[in-house]
Amino acid sequence: MKKNQVFETVIEDMSEQGEGIGRVNGYTLFVKDALIGDRIEGRVIKEKKAYGYGKLLRILEPSPFRVEPLCPAALPCGGCQLQTMSYERQLQFKQDKVEGHLVRIGGFERSGFSMEPIIGMEPVPGQRRGFRYRNKGQFPFGRGKDGRIIYGFYAGRTHSIIETEDCFLGDAAARLVLETVRSFMEEYKIDPYDEASRQGLVRHVLIRTGYHTGQILVCLVINGRELPHGRRLAERLMEIGGMTSVSCNVNRQRTNVILGSQMIHLAGEECITDRIGGLTYRISPQSFYQVNPVQTEKLYGKALEFACLTGRETVWDLYCGIGTISLFLAREAGQVYGVEVVPAAVKNARENAALNHIANVEFFEGRAEEVLPEWYESHPGKAADVIVVDPPRKGCEEGLLRTMVRMAPKRIVYVSCNSATLARDLKYLCAGGYRLERVQPVDMFPMTVGVEVVCLLSNLNQIS
Repeated sequence: MKKNQVFETVIEDMSEQGEGIGRVNGYTLFVKDALIGDRIEGRVIKEKKAYGYGKLLRILEPSPFRVEPLCPAALPCGGCQLQTMSYERQLQFKQDKVEGHLVRIGGFERSGFSMEPIIGMEPVPGQRRGFRYRNKGQFPFGRGKDGRIIYGFYAGRTHSIIETEDCFLGDAAARLVLETVRSFMEEYKIDPYDEASRQGLVRHVLIRTGYHTGQILVCLVINGRELPHGRRLAERLMEIGGMTSVSCNVNRQRTNVILGSQMIHLAGEECITDRIGGLTYRISPQSFYQVNPVQTEKLYGKALEFACLTGRETVWDLYCGIGTISLFLAREAGQVYGVEVVPAAVKNARENAALNHIANVEFFEGRAEEVLPEWYESHPGKAADVIVVDPPRKGCEEGLLRTMVRMAPKRIVYVSCNSATLARDLKYLCAGGYRLERVQPVDMFPMTVGVEVVCLLSNLNQIS
């Protein structure tokens, strides 16, 4: 295939970024906005030796799974890659993706483990299924071509802001918050951040909501030491129903990381609270907290089921965040140790344990890759009965996996948001004496290509 060549193809699959995948005479083409089942006409815009990228020119025959998107910015925005696909087909796509990664990357035989049906999301009352589930949004601010202050989301693979008045995945209250911030910036001549010049003040506005409490947290990420007239903005925001916490976060670095390390408290509480499975959690702007509280309860319930606790076990929870899984486990374990690298999250985790009157849990601040090996070396003979691990998208470092194998827990429960790195890590663990027993996908992120997975591994030397 050559650049600018026009082609026809049927889309057979979709990529990790949500691009349609078709083939012409064996040559693979990735086409944005094309959907599984579409027959399309496209034009090659970039070619490599084994694959290329195409632009969708027209849909010759629409996929039977194609639906009208709810959001007018669904196609240009990089947030919702699957909004034009029926929700039932989204679930099948994610189930197939997890299974495919385990087979292709992990090398597992399909008949060698129990692949359980994906747990889909039930509709929020009054909403279309798969919408209005996110309790967190991070909205970049900038200027449009006409010079106006705009906010929204980045277009796929770019930092070009697609102006969006309302994100249909998030809480509807975000729109009022964002309009209040924009109006304040215009009134006081406060510029949004410009990545090219590194000038301007307001980079992002982070909004968290408590699904069960209705509390709202707002944090402005700024490229400066303070926000001029910040107290006046805080007063206006605190008039919004449910507003509980207003703060600023200082990030003056040239980086894609949204939050910096310094916090400036402006009004209300420093945290909001929310509940999962009968437990109450304090959540700060810097803390990791799953964005879909309804599905989180199902995910953690499945992790607890896989841990199969009797009340006597010693459990390690690696990458524990604010202690969400740790406290679930502690109610049915003998002792739980949590490890987390973010200081604010560790502080929240300890507060959450006290808030829920749970004493059989201890939290360590540091990298799991360092804390667990160091602890194991200084406590010879002391092992874990169960290890629960919920790493970031990059998965676990080999040194941590090696320590887990050496500790030889009876069960490992691996929770992952990236089934490709999950498959890679499971392959290592199973080469070290474990067997993959059960795989449970959970749709935490409807309308996107993301999927959460929880897996149970059993120690071959301790299977009764």
